Amino acid sequence: MPKKPAQPRASNSQSARPRPAKPRAHARPAAPALEVNASNGMPLGMPPSRFLTRYWQKHPLLIRGALAGWQVPITPEDLAGLACEETVLARIVHRERKRALWTLQPGPYSEATFTGLPERDWTLLVQDVDKWDAEVACLLDFVRFLPTWRIDDVMVSYATDGGGVGPHIDQYDVFLVQGIGRRRWSINTERNAPRALRPGTDLKLLAEFAPTHSFALEPGDVLYLPPDVPHDGVAEGACMTFSIGMRAPAESELLLDLAEHLAEHMPDTQRYSDPDLRPARARGLIDSAVLARVRAQLGPFAQRIKAGELALWFGRMITRYRSAALIAGNGQPASLEQVRAMLLSGRALLRHPFARFAWIEHGAEGASLFAAGHMVHCPRALAEALCANARIEPDDAVLRDGSALTALRDLLAVGCVQFARAPRKRA
Repeated sequence: MPKKPAQPRASNSQSARPRPAKPRAHARPAAPALEVNASNGMPLGMPPSRFLTRYWQKHPLLIRGALAGWQVPITPEDLAGLACEETVLARIVHRERKRALWTLQPGPYSEATFTGLPERDWTLLVQDVDKWDAEVACLLDFVRFLPTWRIDDVMVSYATDGGGVGPHIDQYDVFLVQGIGRRRWSINTERNAPRALRPGTDLKLLAEFAPTHSFALEPGDVLYLPPDVPHDGVAEGACMTFSIGMRAPAESELLLDLAEHLAEHMPDTQRYSDPDLRPARARGLIDSAVLARVRAQLGPFAQRIKAGELALWFGRMITRYRSAALIAGNGQPASLEQVRAMLLSGRALLRHPFARFAWIEHGAEGASLFAAGHMVHCPRALAEALCANARIEPDDAVLRDGSALTALRDLLAVGCVQFARAPRKRA
């Protein structure tokens, strides 16, 4: 039986008062089991409803024997042949284990491509194999408890010993089905695990990866990973893995598609209007009253947009809207010394006749200047000068600031401003 709590002792002078208990911190609920065994009639190791409640988009799950006895419907040779088709999306990833580097070789391929590959440390990945092979498509029955529109494809990979694509994260749910051979998967389940990407690579690989768990998957095992879980799979001998990936459009894609859908049904007569317009304080200025009108006309779309983001978007949009010509520079920014030398030689600065300019304030002296859809940061004086004048003389005070020269260099590169011809020397 549990013991009764001890009674507080009374002192000689007065009864002792019990101290209030310190509030206990709420502990996070323990994560569910990371590994289960499948059983007859329960390939997930549990009813689908329990899987969706406890694991779906929440926690990884390794299901041992989920597809025990499954006969792989495609051979490595079949996969290589499919990767040679022009319309098939395929890629080969080479691993250089000494330097922990992975390189991408996109398809399509020829037979010679495969005869020239090394014996180990490479992986062939082919997307949408379920669209090309009806027997592979039958694998989707494993996830038939999910809406069909949520399922993307079955990607099939063949890896030689040591092959893999490197540590990475996916932005969608995936069921990794081991078909042939053995693959070791390492994952990190910590919420604050590093997710920064390596620079200078075609593959979106993690700069740091410290696994918290490691599993060797045998044929018929399935590893479910929710989005944003760092993971890495390495073949232990030749193997084939079938990845059932989900479709998960980004919020930006949803908003863009919805905006296009709504725009198709909106009459051209509904336009930006400003019947309350007041005289402009400065040429080209996009002030708070303008942004308030834009926010009101966008309606619910604008509710998710911060004031600064709305201003930057509108400045870019309104300066490229209905442009009568495409403005293009040489794309090669001049050095600041070259810009300064051009001004010292007496070359005036000209605004491109087809470039529209506007600006927004940043404090008392700064501005974001928009030109034909481009944006640069510059002193307020330069923004006002370029919006008010088609020509600025080389000795103008607004061109003496170092940040003004930087902005001019960037505007010259995209063609929104240009230097006038050199003045003729007098005989």
